[in-house]
Amino acid sequence: MNKEDAKIRIAKLRASIDEYRHAYHVLDQATISDAALDSLKHELYKLEQEFPDLITPDSPTQRVGGTPLDKFEKVTHEKPMLSMEDVFTLSEFGEWFDRIHKLSNATTFFLMPKIDGLAVSIVYVDGLLSSAATRGDGKIGEDVTTNVRTIESVPLRLGVGKGGTVEVRGEIYIATDDFKKLNDAQAAKDEPLFANPRNAAAGSVRQLDPKVTASRHLSFVAWDLVTDLGQTTQAEEWEILRNLGFKPTPDSIVVSTVEEIQAHWKSLQMKRDGLGFWVDGMVVRVNDNAAYDGLGVVGKTPRGLVAWKFPAEEVTSVVRDIQWFVGRTGAITPVAVLEPTQLGGTTVQHASLHNFDEIQRLDVRVGDTVVLYKAGDIIPKVKGVVVGLRANGAKEANVPKECPVCGSPVERKEGEVAIVCSNRQCSAQNQEAVLHAARAFAIDGIGPATIATLMDAGIIQLPPDLFKLIPDDFVGLEGFGEVSANKLVDEIQARKEIPLAKFIVALGIRNVGEETARDLAKRFRTIDALMAATLDDLTAVPQVGAIVAQSVVDFFADEHHRDIVAAYVANGIQIVVPQLTTHNQPLTNRSFVLTGGLDTMSREEAKEKIRALGGDLSESVSKKTAYVIVGTDPGSKFEKAKSLGVPILSENEFIAMLASL
Repeated sequence: MNKEDAKIRIAKLRASIDEYRHAYHVLDQATISDAALDSLKHELYKLEQEFPDLITPDSPTQRVGGTPLDKFEKVTHEKPMLSMEDVFTLSEFGEWFDRIHKLSNATTFFLMPKIDGLAVSIVYVDGLLSSAATRGDGKIGEDVTTNVRTIESVPLRLGVGKGGTVEVRGEIYIATDDFKKLNDAQAAKDEPLFANPRNAAAGSVRQLDPKVTASRHLSFVAWDLVTDLGQTTQAEEWEILRNLGFKPTPDSIVVSTVEEIQAHWKSLQMKRDGLGFWVDGMVVRVNDNAAYDGLGVVGKTPRGLVAWKFPAEEVTSVVRDIQWFVGRTGAITPVAVLEPTQLGGTTVQHASLHNFDEIQRLDVRVGDTVVLYKAGDIIPKVKGVVVGLRANGAKEANVPKECPVCGSPVERKEGEVAIVCSNRQCSAQNQEAVLHAARAFAIDGIGPATIATLMDAGIIQLPPDLFKLIPDDFVGLEGFGEVSANKLVDEIQARKEIPLAKFIVALGIRNVGEETARDLAKRFRTIDALMAATLDDLTAVPQVGAIVAQSVVDFFADEHHRDIVAAYVANGIQIVVPQLTTHNQPLTNRSFVLTGGLDTMSREEAKEKIRALGGDLSESVSKKTAYVIVGTDPGSKFEKAKSLGVPILSENEFIAMLASL
């Protein structure tokens, strides 16, 4: 990016950030997620570092917080409440670490979780709480003394008798359990729910009526002792804070090396859901106070500490193009081609836009800055557009009238939003179908490139053709010699026997995944019986609804799909019929959901144990779910189970249940 383009981008970033910050800090309205706003600020910070002469005093990077609200008295901080520089990758953290070693003799570092709450300064005079103020703009905050007094974890009198003035800084937050209770109470009163604990904490502290604040059950942890009470390190401050009657930020340790720092960062990330409060990263601070002070301040950030953020669940990026891809079912899906960015610990360059209706709903255009998120922590998707950053001449997307691969007309079925290629023999559909089948048959050594080569050479066209391959078919094909050709053919021939459930998956029936395929195999037992099933037959199967049933009926009503099944059989595929269970199955008619990682077994092993005892597996939690098994770092299914009152089992409790059956 040249300087002129950077100047335009910086101006738009500043305007958007200021707009969002004003809405959040002044109007108490969250119009964008914290993670997405962090991403915009990080982009601005990087551009200003690349073009330092474009930095201006009114840039968001040169200020700490929003303008204080007029509804509270204003308080001037004796010592400015500064912000922290954020880093997002190991490489960025390494640069900060190396810089510290070059500029100081620091040998140890103090690590603590970065609690996502509201920073405040509390002042004690002669041992009694005298005043409390929010950060504000770093120099001037808001007097919230009366409200802070309602927080049980804030001592009204210091635990150690101390004359003079003592200033302590820390974070006001709402514990995750209290946040759930707060939203339950809001729902019971038919009032709007709070978006997240941080927003709830900030709004609670700014209540004019302290009784309302008290009802929110706020918490406080201390992370800085401003007054000199003889401490020489941050670790010593923690002990003094405890003696004064405060709870310092938990899970805080002293380490020396980058490896130890990274290990603790990973540890906090793994157990973040069990900490009892929202945390979005880890603070790394030079432990020695003299070394910390000697490093000084750069702009509005102390040089001696940094916030190493966890992989963002939402970030921003720029749409460089919108392309259309053809899937195995013929559906033509729009995909945003993005400026590479980090999301959830991985580099993202593409994001699904679902369908053209979604493009219109979001108003996504080429050149737009968009907010990205990961659906199920796997697939990047576009959440929204940062309209204030829209470039001049941003191009609207047009729905294709022809298949981008074969040129056939596209069509849209009545009642559906997806557009599909009308050509059932479209090479893109067939290539995706062959790849999908190869994975279902667990054929190693065959990927998209090999399948494309075989299809371009006219050797295969449909999934069953894989099982007609012979070594001579590979003669002259790039990347294949005699040994590799023989090896691949042997691998394919060894996979001719397949369980009925896996075969159903291989067919690629719309809306039918692995668990549904198992349910269908268990109920119908042969592919012929499934092909002859009616809608009533299918909806009688547990976990199979009307949409899935219709997909199955439509699939086998198509002569082309019935021919594919016949071709598999003709090519020697043996479909293994599920065995009838004769032993005791105590989990029959009970549905289980797994979330999080397991220590003593794989998730697939756990599923097999449940199936062996007659239980069913589901990917979603409902009131009909019998148990949710929770491992380490569980996802949203855990929260949904709690909200629905579904019984929850830890891994040890699950193992104990199996042992008792």
